[in-house]
Amino acid sequence: MKKRAAVRMILVVSILMMWGMVLSASGQEKAKPAEAPKEAATLTIARAVFGTGVENSEPTGTAETFPASTEKVYCFIEATNIPKDTEVTFVWSQGDKELSKFNLPLKTGSRWRTYAYKNIRGLKGDWKVEIKDAEGKVLKEAKFKVE
Repeated sequence: MKKRAAVRMILVVSILMMWGMVLSASGQEKAKPAEAPKEAATLTIARAVFGTGVENSEPTGTAETFPASTEKVYCFIEATNIPKDTEVTFVWSQGDKELSKFNLPLKTGSRWRTYAYKNIRGLKGDWKVEIKDAEGKVLKEAKFKVE
């Protein structure tokens, strides 16, 4: 009888151990749901200003109104959060009439400065420059006046 009790005890312990392994295997942590991807940095035009020149990578003669005697007006931009090499387009308009477009490169990085200029030759009136991304979306619109 003692022998049977010992066999039963071993059998019960074995069953409990096996049951414990089954329970621990089925109770493993579930896989965590994938986190939503962080939104990629988006190209931003942090600064768009007009001037009569550019020196040491900064605009000079900045203003919002220029005399008719001004030969050239420069549109200087500072782009930030540039996720990949791309181009922006400077679209120059006087009033409602589009006069010219210039494509300029932007390199990947946290900051890139560039500029385009237009010979205005005394063309008085309200001007605007739209800065567009490679898909044609307007990133920034800036205005100036020639008197």
